[in-house]
Amino acid sequence: MLTLFERKQFKILSELNAISGQEDEVAKYLFQYFNGLGLPIVTDNLGSIFALKKSKNKDAKKIMIIGHMDEIGFIVSEITSNGMIKLAGVGGINTLTLTSQRLKLKTRDGRYLLGAIDATPPHLLKGVTQGVPTIDTMFADFGFSSKIEAETQGVYLGAMVVFDAPFQVLNQGKRILGKAFDNRYSIVMGLSVLKDLLKKDLPYDLYIGATVQEEVGLRGALTSSFKINPDFAIVLDCSPARDSSGDVNELGQLGQGVLLRFIDASMIARPTLLNYQEQMAKKAKVPYQYYQSPGGTDAGAVHKQRDGIMTLTHCIVARSIHSPSTILDTKDFYSSKKTLLTMLRDLDNKRLKSLAQKDHQ
Repeated sequence: MLTLFERKQFKILSELNAISGQEDEVAKYLFQYFNGLGLPIVTDNLGSIFALKKSKNKDAKKIMIIGHMDEIGFIVSEITSNGMIKLAGVGGINTLTLTSQRLKLKTRDGRYLLGAIDATPPHLLKGVTQGVPTIDTMFADFGFSSKIEAETQGVYLGAMVVFDAPFQVLNQGKRILGKAFDNRYSIVMGLSVLKDLLKKDLPYDLYIGATVQEEVGLRGALTSSFKINPDFAIVLDCSPARDSSGDVNELGQLGQGVLLRFIDASMIARPTLLNYQEQMAKKAKVPYQYYQSPGGTDAGAVHKQRDGIMTLTHCIVARSIHSPSTILDTKDFYSSKKTLLTMLRDLDNKRLKSLAQKDHQ
């Protein structure tokens, strides 16, 4: 179960809107939150933001906990003469989830207009063979009757469009429903961990925050990890569950704990780090599960930075990610948090040195 603090943060952060390249709402929230704690703030020129909890240790190493603040969504690509809006996708979107979805469009002056993706009724589809839809063939309707009317209301090319998907608590708090848990999960986790460790003396400098533009190429991870240059990076992300059919043999089961993500499209995990993660989960007495993914995380950029940064992913799964209706199990959040805190309380210079030791040494 989530704490009241965590539930509040999930609602706030998942309902903020921040597609790749337009993450200002989340960045502003984090800046104000970190500033309120009186912590130094580290940013890069793309917009990634991290709080620094400084150690009293003169020989302190740097540990960086990384999430990403951007979500998938759309930008306005055309305003038609009859006031309909054409969209371009930002990030990986399953077009089968889109027809008739409700949307919000952010105007030039920061207001939100409500609308929906146009849907053809079944009466007009008789005898029509339907293929897989593409975003460029869809129309979004925000209630305008002309291009001039849309522009007068503040619609412009490049405007951000997101799903209108409020946060909901399911099954007495056992699960939650909403948009952008990939990857506002990571930000809630970071804030919750920071809250627990804020008054603790740590033997390392701790950087906690979020990157920009992960969904379009891990871009903020590249710049922020170059700037901070951590000795150890822990990447938080939300991966796709594969258990909807009830097949317990599929990797990625909701409610079965933190992921030991051994390989994906962007990084092959070091066995030493996976073994350590497993030991910490066992020490925390929480479930964990092995996982592989055809996708990637910010770890794919971080571990290749400079001469190679020691990097571990620390993910959970959720159903229907990259859609307006993602479902996350709060037990997984708890398992992930408890393992992460156990890890952060265990790490010191000696442990970091042993983890960094090359296999042939």
